[in-house]
Amino acid sequence: MRFLLWDLPPATTRRHLVERLLVVGGIVGAVTILFLYDAGFIGPRRLSPSAFVDTFEDANGHNEGFRRNHAKGVGLLGEFQSNGRGAALSKATVFAPGSVPVLGRFSFGPGGPHAPDDRGVVRGLGLQFQPATGGEWRTAMVSLPVFPASTPQTFHDLIVATLPDPSTRHPDPERVQAFLAQHPDTAKALQRIKSQPPAAGFEDTIYNSLNAFFFTDASGRRTPVRWSLVPESSPAVAGAMPHDTPNFLFDRLIAKEAAHPLRWHLVIVVGQPGDPTDNPTIEWPADRERVDVGTLTVNRIESEETSPARDLVFDPLVLPAGIEASDDPVLNARSGVYAESFRRRAGESPKASAVTPAEVDVAPGAGGRVP
Repeated sequence: MRFLLWDLPPATTRRHLVERLLVVGGIVGAVTILFLYDAGFIGPRRLSPSAFVDTFEDANGHNEGFRRNHAKGVGLLGEFQSNGRGAALSKATVFAPGSVPVLGRFSFGPGGPHAPDDRGVVRGLGLQFQPATGGEWRTAMVSLPVFPASTPQTFHDLIVATLPDPSTRHPDPERVQAFLAQHPDTAKALQRIKSQPPAAGFEDTIYNSLNAFFFTDASGRRTPVRWSLVPESSPAVAGAMPHDTPNFLFDRLIAKEAAHPLRWHLVIVVGQPGDPTDNPTIEWPADRERVDVGTLTVNRIESEETSPARDLVFDPLVLPAGIEASDDPVLNARSGVYAESFRRRAGESPKASAVTPAEVDVAPGAGGRVP
């Protein structure tokens, strides 16, 4: 059974948390979610990008021809209309007034490339902004309010602690308990994550950067920031939803886009002195300034079989002048595994995607808008 983060109980004790995790079973799926941002780095145990990808495969299975995480997805084409307000914070050309073409991908975190849709699974959105004047920007965001671990080493230890015992097909309770006892920040982050119910669909979801970055303006002033993509319509919380097809959430996304373009506002959260830039498990205070810098419009959904996003690496350290990485060790550990995952699938034969070109084109107008 898949691990649904908001199914965790409101209990505050670590033991209750562990018991619930084990009852729902699929904690490996949760670990896969946690590894969305993981990457290669040289740590105390000399962990390598290859070792991390091996661990992904231990958790998700070896799915030849697909990403080792967020394997199920669809491509998108769209545009970002900057309103110019971001230029006060960053000299990046993407924030100058005007329109920028965008290539991207909607995805699910855990599971294989043909796993049935589940509204309880974390959703991802990767984007590549391509200003005509140069200054490419890539970002990978998820639907979580916080990240569940503060260091890459924690990710590795968590996935090892929660791999199922072959004899029981469930994680070892004592091993999970020991991990959470040593990592109360992760236990707290998981409680925060489960407190946020899932949105009804991809199109209603808020996507967050989670990691902190620095914006640099034309005068050289550096400002700590995080960002979110907030849907133009109020996010709808998922209730009873039909799920009689394996791709029901992707089908919903395709149908919504066929009816009208989908829009999100890019909202920059401006940090203040003392706000942590090195720990994605900690939310910044709710009263921090938020600057709406423009609108992302998705005009076209494509099957990965026909989308150029299929082979695009959404490495969040591909940054233009005006955006810099922070001291977050999770952020700074990402490129290695992104590259290793791509290297492996690039050497494999592409396989048919769960969401086929025919499925994308089934709704009148679907896939037909070009930015």
